[in-house]
Amino acid sequence: MSIGKRLLSVLATVAMLTPGSATAEPAGRITGIGGIFFKSKDPKALMAWYRDVLGVKVESWGGAALPYDAPQHPPVLVLNAVKAGSDYMEPSKREFMLNFAVDDLTAFLDRLKAKGVAILKRDDSDASGTFAWIVDPDGTKIELWEPKAEPAAN
Repeated sequence: MSIGKRLLSVLATVAMLTPGSATAEPAGRITGIGGIFFKSKDPKALMAWYRDVLGVKVESWGGAALPYDAPQHPPVLVLNAVKAGSDYMEPSKREFMLNFAVDDLTAFLDRLKAKGVAILKRDDSDASGTFAWIVDPDGTKIELWEPKAEPAAN
């Protein structure tokens, strides 16, 4: 299991166990990721690709506001460092990788294939869900993750 997948499994477990924390956090703390920003030779064309190919709603100001409260969306955003020299982000040469949670990986991959996007790999063996990887037009590796469905409450 990859470092990223192990961390996602751990964080998902931690998130399920901590919502009712007994102690309040003090003021002056980080509450989450406020955005992801990266350089591109052609930002407008790249964001158009994210809109047209991945279905990301791009706002009039040029970026996207991705909600955390979407149905079946994980309750956390993962922040993790990967060891320098790791091949986890290959074939990308970028210093980062994006991970998008999706509601139906098979349907999403079918849509991507119809738009000519090459699927690098798919992994259905991880305990935290199913994964697939693609690369955007700037060469950034994107990890797509369909979280494992939580068992129905009795």
